[in-house]
Amino acid sequence: MKSGLTIVLSGLALAATQLALAQGASLTVPKSIQAGSAFSIPSTGSGSATLYIIGPGQALKRDVQLGQATDFAAGTLYNAGRYLAVLSGGSAPETDAFDVVPAKSPSTVSFLAKPSRLPVGLHNGITGAAYVFDAYHNLIVTPMPVSFELSTPSGVVQRTVESNKGVAWTALDSTEHQGIDRFVAHIGDVSTTRIVGQVPGDPCGLKMSARQDGQRLDLATEPVRDCKGNAVPDGTIVTFTETFRGGLSTVDVPIKRGVAEVQMPIVNGATISVASGVVMGNQIGWGK
Repeated sequence: MKSGLTIVLSGLALAATQLALAQGASLTVPKSIQAGSAFSIPSTGSGSATLYIIGPGQALKRDVQLGQATDFAAGTLYNAGRYLAVLSGGSAPETDAFDVVPAKSPSTVSFLAKPSRLPVGLHNGITGAAYVFDAYHNLIVTPMPVSFELSTPSGVVQRTVESNKGVAWTALDSTEHQGIDRFVAHIGDVSTTRIVGQVPGDPCGLKMSARQDGQRLDLATEPVRDCKGNAVPDGTIVTFTETFRGGLSTVDVPIKRGVAEVQMPIVNGATISVASGVVMGNQIGWGK
């Protein structure tokens, strides 16, 4: 009975000694570290304790020796945000907070370019937004220059914009010439490319001619182009309308090989017009 009491008293004395040693423990955490960087957290006191680090999507536990620095290897903490360090082992846990900030070097540019297809000659028709991330997919909110480059059949347009809270945005005019454009956002050696297709606009200066063929009229447009001189694509609908006393005749014809052609009956005194969408062309009066 006496030996058992002695063991219990000895255990209590050891626990009290450890508690007294741990009560004087404290830790010093850096105010901030870069995501993925190696770091250390020094502590005071003596004995053993447990260090917890809790933050966005991460939680760490380390058994530590008080009075020594606890080292953390590169890549241990990688999610940017506010973290809490808790040193447990005394009568009350010691706590301190610190920030993990995004790395300074960009690793990825997420680039949104709209639209993927648009008519030529539109003011601010092409927009691009670039989001800058580090190697751990944290949005880098530190301002930095982002270059936008639009390579078109008629040349190259460049613009540099400083990012704000992780994003840089720009708007560019579509050029006067149809074709496939390369829209690139880059920062340093990191770049992302999007493809933008510029297509002709609405027909412009639509003109037709008429030629008699027996009891019919052969109607044909000149090569159909937009106001910038780009050929309107085949398949675009052209409408021929013949108006005469007491009647109206309309034919829709797709452009083929750049022109629209149709045959219509001859009606003396008729007026023939041509249009594509809301664009009107010339008129021809037959037999007037």
